[in-house]
Amino acid sequence: MKKVLFVCVENSARSQMAEAFFNKMAKSARAESAGTKPAAAVNPMAVEVMREVGIDISAAKPKMITREMLEAADRVITMGCISGELCPATLVPTEDWGIEDPAGKSIEKFREIRELIRIRVEKLVEEMER
Repeated sequence: MKKVLFVCVENSARSQMAEAFFNKMAKSARAESAGTKPAAAVNPMAVEVMREVGIDISAAKPKMITREMLEAADRVITMGCISGELCPATLVPTEDWGIEDPAGKSIEKFREIRELIRIRVEKLVEEMER
């Protein structure tokens, strides 16, 4: 089974939303997410905006990225953290989606980011399941 690793710094919003969307949509692949400096918990606004679309990520926990995660992944996608000192995922072929961090922003911004992630994940699932 193919595997995707979504990475952002805190693993508290963007990468968690991407993982949840991917795992809901994909039939023949799985995703996980991780961060380079994981937060203590998933951002409550990320939980709220995902709940609005019927996906519960309230039990998700931010995780530290590991070499094993990178080596097991067929695709590594960073969510906009592509800087050498913060995102070591660049040690393997990596695609950066350049998605703005919604932390500290309005619920409307979280919804906008959620929809951008949903659209990108739909395209990724279609591509990987051909």
